[in-house]
Amino acid sequence: MGSLIATFISITPYLFTLYESVPETKSWNTFFGTYHSGYYDSLYILAWTLTGKAIPLFLLLIWFFTCRHWWYHSLLVPLIMYAYQILRVISSNDHNLDELQLVYMLPLMVIIIPTIYLIRARMFNKMINASKTLEQLEDEFKMSPKNIWQKIKQYF
Repeated sequence: MGSLIATFISITPYLFTLYESVPETKSWNTFFGTYHSGYYDSLYILAWTLTGKAIPLFLLLIWFFTCRHWWYHSLLVPLIMYAYQILRVISSNDHNLDELQLVYMLPLMVIIIPTIYLIRARMFNKMINASKTLEQLEDEFKMSPKNIWQKIKQYF
Protein backbone atom coordinates (compact mmCIF):
# COMPACT_ATOMS: atom_id res chain seq x y z
CA MET A 1 0.00 0.00 0.00
CA GLY A 2 2.86 2.37 0.78
CA SER A 3 4.35 1.82 -2.68
CA LEU A 4 1.03 2.63 -4.30
CA ILE A 5 0.71 5.86 -2.31
CA ALA A 6 4.30 6.82 -3.13
CA THR A 7 3.60 6.19 -6.82
CA PHE A 8 0.52 8.43 -6.73
CA ILE A 9 2.48 11.18 -5.02
CA SER A 10 5.34 10.95 -7.49
CA ILE A 11 3.06 11.21 -10.55
CA THR A 12 1.32 14.38 -9.37
CA PRO A 13 3.47 16.63 -11.62
CA TYR A 14 2.21 14.59 -14.58
CA LEU A 15 -1.38 14.79 -13.31
CA PHE A 16 -1.06 18.56 -13.05
CA THR A 17 -0.15 18.82 -16.73
CA LEU A 18 -3.22 16.85 -17.87
CA TYR A 19 -5.03 20.14 -18.44
CA GLU A 20 -2.82 20.65 -21.51
CA SER A 21 -4.73 17.89 -23.33
CA VAL A 22 -8.03 19.80 -23.02
CA PRO A 23 -9.00 21.85 -26.10
CA GLU A 24 -9.31 25.63 -25.99
CA THR A 25 -12.97 25.60 -27.00
CA LYS A 26 -16.16 26.50 -25.14
CA SER A 27 -17.61 22.96 -25.50
CA TRP A 28 -16.11 19.50 -25.82
CA ASN A 29 -17.70 16.34 -27.18
CA THR A 30 -16.40 13.17 -25.55
CA PHE A 31 -17.75 9.65 -25.20
CA PHE A 32 -18.97 10.70 -21.72
CA GLY A 33 -21.10 13.42 -23.30
CA THR A 34 -20.78 17.07 -24.20
CA TYR A 35 -19.49 19.55 -21.64
CA HIS A 36 -20.09 23.28 -22.09
CA SER A 37 -17.98 25.79 -20.24
CA GLY A 38 -20.25 28.21 -18.43
CA TYR A 39 -18.30 31.15 -17.11
CA TYR A 40 -14.92 30.27 -18.58
CA ASP A 41 -13.97 31.31 -22.12
CA SER A 42 -12.44 27.91 -22.80
CA LEU A 43 -12.34 24.47 -21.26
CA TYR A 44 -8.55 24.78 -21.15
CA ILE A 45 -8.83 27.51 -18.50
CA LEU A 46 -11.42 25.48 -16.58
CA ALA A 47 -9.16 22.40 -16.64
CA TRP A 48 -6.16 24.47 -15.50
CA THR A 49 -8.20 25.88 -12.61
CA LEU A 50 -9.47 22.44 -11.61
CA THR A 51 -6.04 20.82 -11.63
CA GLY A 52 -4.71 23.68 -9.51
CA LYS A 53 -7.29 22.79 -6.88
CA ALA A 54 -7.65 19.01 -7.33
CA ILE A 55 -3.94 18.13 -7.01
CA PRO A 56 -3.53 19.82 -3.58
CA LEU A 57 -6.81 18.21 -2.49
CA PHE A 58 -5.50 14.82 -3.60
CA LEU A 59 -2.22 15.29 -1.71
CA LEU A 60 -4.03 16.51 1.42
CA LEU A 61 -6.30 13.45 1.32
CA ILE A 62 -3.26 11.19 1.21
CA TRP A 63 -1.71 13.10 4.09
CA PHE A 64 -4.95 12.98 6.11
CA PHE A 65 -5.43 9.22 5.72
CA THR A 66 -1.78 8.36 6.39
CA CYS A 67 -1.00 10.83 9.20
CA ARG A 68 -0.58 9.31 12.66
CA HIS A 69 -0.11 12.49 14.68
CA TRP A 70 -2.68 13.79 17.14
CA TRP A 71 -3.22 17.01 15.11
CA TYR A 72 -4.25 15.36 11.82
CA HIS A 73 -7.85 16.60 12.19
CA SER A 74 -6.58 20.10 11.48
CA LEU A 75 -6.06 18.91 7.89
CA LEU A 76 -9.85 18.86 7.52
CA VAL A 77 -9.88 22.66 7.20
CA PRO A 78 -7.81 22.86 3.97
CA LEU A 79 -9.47 19.66 2.70
CA ILE A 80 -12.92 21.21 2.98
CA MET A 81 -11.62 24.47 1.54
CA TYR A 82 -10.28 22.80 -1.62
CA ALA A 83 -13.41 20.64 -2.00
CA TYR A 84 -15.59 23.74 -1.74
CA GLN A 85 -13.46 25.56 -4.32
CA ILE A 86 -13.71 22.64 -6.74
CA LEU A 87 -17.49 22.53 -6.39
CA ARG A 88 -17.68 26.27 -7.00
CA VAL A 89 -15.45 26.02 -10.08
CA ILE A 90 -17.61 23.26 -11.58
CA SER A 91 -21.00 24.74 -10.77
CA SER A 92 -20.38 28.47 -10.88
CA ASN A 93 -21.28 30.85 -13.68
CA ASP A 94 -19.91 33.92 -11.98
CA HIS A 95 -16.41 35.21 -11.30
CA ASN A 96 -16.69 35.37 -7.50
CA LEU A 97 -15.49 31.82 -6.86
CA ASP A 98 -13.92 32.24 -3.43
CA GLU A 99 -16.21 34.98 -2.15
CA LEU A 100 -18.14 33.18 0.64
CA GLN A 101 -15.60 30.46 1.32
CA LEU A 102 -14.82 31.54 4.87
CA VAL A 103 -18.50 31.82 5.79
CA TYR A 104 -19.11 28.19 4.81
CA MET A 105 -15.94 26.98 6.51
CA LEU A 106 -16.52 28.82 9.78
CA PRO A 107 -18.76 26.13 11.39
CA LEU A 108 -16.15 23.49 10.61
CA MET A 109 -13.37 25.64 12.02
CA VAL A 110 -15.43 26.34 15.17
CA ILE A 111 -15.48 22.59 15.84
CA ILE A 112 -11.97 21.58 14.74
CA ILE A 113 -9.82 24.35 16.23
CA PRO A 114 -11.10 24.09 19.85
CA THR A 115 -10.97 20.30 19.65
CA ILE A 116 -7.32 20.38 18.63
CA TYR A 117 -6.57 22.93 21.34
CA LEU A 118 -8.27 20.75 23.99
CA ILE A 119 -6.27 17.71 22.90
CA ARG A 120 -3.08 19.76 23.09
CA ALA A 121 -4.02 21.12 26.54
CA ARG A 122 -4.82 17.60 27.74
CA MET A 123 -1.43 16.39 26.50
CA PHE A 124 0.46 19.15 28.28
CA ASN A 125 -1.58 18.64 31.44
CA LYS A 126 -0.63 14.95 31.44
CA MET A 127 2.98 15.84 30.70
CA ILE A 128 3.14 18.19 33.69
CA ASN A 129 1.55 15.66 36.05
CA ALA A 130 3.43 12.64 34.72
CA SER A 131 6.94 11.78 33.79
CA LYS A 132 6.16 11.03 30.15
CA THR A 133 7.91 12.74 27.28
CA LEU A 134 6.08 14.57 24.50
CA GLU A 135 6.73 11.68 22.11
CA GLN A 136 5.17 9.18 24.51
CA LEU A 137 2.10 11.39 24.89
CA GLU A 138 1.80 11.75 21.10
CA ASP A 139 1.91 7.97 20.81
CA GLU A 140 -0.83 7.73 23.44
CA PHE A 141 -3.12 10.08 21.47
CA LYS A 142 -2.18 8.57 18.12
CA MET A 143 -4.94 6.72 16.29
CA SER A 144 -3.51 4.01 14.11
CA PRO A 145 -6.04 1.76 12.37
CA LYS A 146 -4.67 -1.21 10.48
CA ASN A 147 -5.75 -0.08 6.99
CA ILE A 148 -7.34 2.82 5.15
CA TRP A 149 -10.84 1.31 5.28
CA GLN A 150 -10.70 1.20 9.10
CA LYS A 151 -9.45 4.79 9.08
CA ILE A 152 -12.46 5.86 7.00
CA LYS A 153 -14.85 3.87 9.22
CA GLN A 154 -13.67 5.63 12.39
CA TYR A 155 -15.23 8.88 11.10
CA PHE A 156 -18.67 7.42 10.42
